[in-house]
Amino acid sequence: MCLAAGSPVAGQTAFVTCQSGEVVSVIDLKTGQETARWAVPGKPAGISVAIDGSVFTVSPESKTVRRFAPTGKEAAQTRLDGGPIGVAHDAARGRLFISDWYNSRIWVLDDQTLDTRGELTTGAAPAGLAISDDGRFLASADRDADQVSVFNAETLSLVARLDVGSRPFGLRYAPDGRLFVGNVGTNDVSVIDAQGSRITATIPVGARPYGVAFAQGRAFVSNQYEDSVSVINLDTLRHETKISVGEYPEGVDNTADDSRIVVANWFENTISVIDAKTLTVVDVIETGDGPRAFGEFLLGGER
Repeated sequence: MCLAAGSPVAGQTAFVTCQSGEVVSVIDLKTGQETARWAVPGKPAGISVAIDGSVFTVSPESKTVRRFAPTGKEAAQTRLDGGPIGVAHDAARGRLFISDWYNSRIWVLDDQTLDTRGELTTGAAPAGLAISDDGRFLASADRDADQVSVFNAETLSLVARLDVGSRPFGLRYAPDGRLFVGNVGTNDVSVIDAQGSRITATIPVGARPYGVAFAQGRAFVSNQYEDSVSVINLDTLRHETKISVGEYPEGVDNTADDSRIVVANWFENTISVIDAKTLTVVDVIETGDGPRAFGEFLLGGER
């Protein structure tokens, strides 16, 4: 299927980077339909969607970061000399953070021009990036160092480096400020306190936990090797259940109204849509080839 670029529809929209197909699938979650495909060369994986509908993508093969307008028109592009993979958008300060897998650093870019403003030093092989909801902290999952680096997002100074499980990859801040880190090597999630100072819990999940999202007082963790999503109660930190999804789930995000969790199934070319209250899959929607959606890829929904 080949769809022309177009404006995102009103309501809740998913922007899914499809690595093999070199596109972003734009999906209206309300209708369950793909409304557009944007060409994105270079095997895109990382993604971040701004509140105004701007979309930032990272293509590791071509080392290219792009900013798209809500219409799908490319508005800016830059090539970074390294291994760009993860992305996080700091809208309040007009900055974009990109992790460099090969050189233990994070690039700091201007979010409009994509010009480089600076660099931060991390542990080996930084992958996922996350900014806390209150804008205080930036965190990096340093996979080959088995650690997380936490920075002051305003000053960009290092706050802490914390040992977590083996091979952390995806991470996300919960609404209460705690940081949840998926450790693909030890099949667990590390929970870091809201000050970024210590590990408060380690929670076993499924095989190869990849991404984390939050809704309805729960954490949802995609398990690559189990084709499932683990559900964790945020009050008790107990593992409640697993939800079966498509093959090799990777990126996971929550709608703004906390009603749905959306999971990209890399080997199945679909997204699974989960009702966050009933913990059931309510829709399965086709995407381009090789959906990864590594980052925050959803837009819209009333709060």
